[in-house]
Amino acid sequence: MGLRQFVIDAWSWLNYKPVMADVSRPGNWAFPELASSWLPPQEMRRLAAYKVLAAYDNNQAGQLAADADSAAERRELGDASKVVDTALGYLLGSEQKVSVEGAEHAASEVPKPGAAEAAAMQERLRQWATKEQLTLRIQQAERSAVLLGDSVYALAWDPEKQRPTLRVYDPGFYFPQWDDDQDQDYPSRVHLAWELPEDPETGLKARVRRVTYELGPISEDDASVVREYPWEPGRPSRMTCFLTDAEWLLEDLGRGQTLDRLPMDKAAFRVRPDGTELKRLDLWIDFVPVIHIANTIPHGGEHWGQPVIAKVLQGLDELAATDSDSAAASATTGTPIIGLAGARLPVDRATGRPVQLTVEAGAVWQLGDSGRMDALDTSPQLAELRARVEHLLDRIASNSRITAAGLGTLDASQVPSGYALKLALGPLDALVGAMRLAREHKYQLLLKMVQRLYQAGRALGWPMGQSLPARLVWAPHTPNDRAAVLDEVTQAYGAGVLSLETSVGMLMDAGYPDQGRR
Repeated sequence: MGLRQFVIDAWSWLNYKPVMADVSRPGNWAFPELASSWLPPQEMRRLAAYKVLAAYDNNQAGQLAADADSAAERRELGDASKVVDTALGYLLGSEQKVSVEGAEHAASEVPKPGAAEAAAMQERLRQWATKEQLTLRIQQAERSAVLLGDSVYALAWDPEKQRPTLRVYDPGFYFPQWDDDQDQDYPSRVHLAWELPEDPETGLKARVRRVTYELGPISEDDASVVREYPWEPGRPSRMTCFLTDAEWLLEDLGRGQTLDRLPMDKAAFRVRPDGTELKRLDLWIDFVPVIHIANTIPHGGEHWGQPVIAKVLQGLDELAATDSDSAAASATTGTPIIGLAGARLPVDRATGRPVQLTVEAGAVWQLGDSGRMDALDTSPQLAELRARVEHLLDRIASNSRITAAGLGTLDASQVPSGYALKLALGPLDALVGAMRLAREHKYQLLLKMVQRLYQAGRALGWPMGQSLPARLVWAPHTPNDRAAVLDEVTQAYGAGVLSLETSVGMLMDAGYPDQGRR
């Protein structure tokens, strides 16, 4: 008798799915694309989890069932997508703005030292955000993070546009390389890899593309070769970031030649428009311009986040099963099963057999003197199923911490006061706070990289020197009493109880627009 394998990892909440148990088996019917020889075996569960979650988001989770008949009968009515979109809406708020520390003092009568520079940098970063459609990119990345648990940004300097460009990648393309013998917060080597299908019309064969960012010595042969970066004046560095962008034909890859062991002698390196081959191209920066966004704060030793529906996935399964049962029960309620006794049934002249009667409007059946008609009433069962749907929605709202009030299923007449509503939204406040905390440093890092890429590109008019601390400010996720906040801030600031920075922050949190922070 063999022992079952008990796995606890970042995706163990999916262990109840049979498809997750066979994810590494060759020829897995649910994940045939994961059989590619170049995929690292340790990444299989993560990639399979992403596909399962995407199936729930697209009302296709039933297709993961091995029984095709049960999959066809499954009803999925968009509940998983609603939970994801609702959580995303609360996370993002109504808007996001770039804020540089100290910029709020630039317009005061006696500006603090460095306030003018901070305000100027804030304006530059906001102009960059407008040109790069940062708000749209955040929407793309954050929906992936809320749904899948992870998302990825990549920055690159564009010589033609003279600014850093921002791109969002599917987390299934992201393969960081961690050193087991080092305690690292960020990987020194990152792969972005995906398969390109064959195109018979153009004669292109199936291939895999890998974009690699790697930190390494400027010169592997001479350790004395150093470089002084504009964001760290006076501090020579011997490290730089190399970029390699290449493709391999799948037919050229053999056994054991996984993502980090692809044969370089069979690689076809890509070329930039200016003719530069992207083979260990020196980017003249000392950081990897890739930012991984985790939806939650990872556990110690982990790097991956959890999606918002992770802990309620079985509840969504129960809800789909109940909806399927309700659909079957409503069929017998709308068109009931009828039993006839003493009825004279018409006979098919060709076969001599009685013709099956159909329940329809205007139908007339002849019954004998002792005839009787009985209808099977399934409406009580349908009412119970509907009540179970409401119960499951409440459990999902509660256990996901979005709450019934946040999910929009709470009857407004049941809320006695605004204070009671605030208490009801308490778990949602904690959820949004934790999700924004998980992202706080990552967006600070992204804005720091933007400043450094401008410096590395020698953009005209861009100041050199250390990067200024910038952050992404989120709008409030729930409505506020703006009049009360304005009155409180006005009185407290006038009495000297609150500083200008705190007062402006409270007004922005209440939903007041930033008008130059005067």
